[in-house]
Amino acid sequence: MEKSQHTDFNENTTNESASVAVAIYACESWTRRKNEEARLDAFEIKGLRKILRVSWTAKKTNEWVLNKAGVKRELLNAVKVRKLAYYGHTMRKQGSCLEKEIMQGTMPDARRQGRPCRAWMDNIKT
Repeated sequence: MEKSQHTDFNENTTNESASVAVAIYACESWTRRKNEEARLDAFEIKGLRKILRVSWTAKKTNEWVLNKAGVKRELLNAVKVRKLAYYGHTMRKQGSCLEKEIMQGTMPDARRQGRPCRAWMDNIKT
């Protein structure tokens, strides 16, 4: 049986979803930075280009790829939603647990000298 050169977008979404699941595994604990957000967006577009068989040298914009696939950028929003869900789950815990104290930044020790590191809570607020 001859394999068709035409690839339907829906046929390959299972491959895409499996790679997305691996890419955002344990994303609830990440501290997002701009470069990581850009890499997630690039990963999403690269996966769509592979599914549509569009080479990166074909001079097609990312918007063209999204329109051709009929989807919107969802990967970064999925990370944000999962992170907020994890935050809500942790804050509903009864009593004082170490995880809750770390998230709220109420640890009793003094912090190190220098510029403060970007905190996990900073991502929740933005």
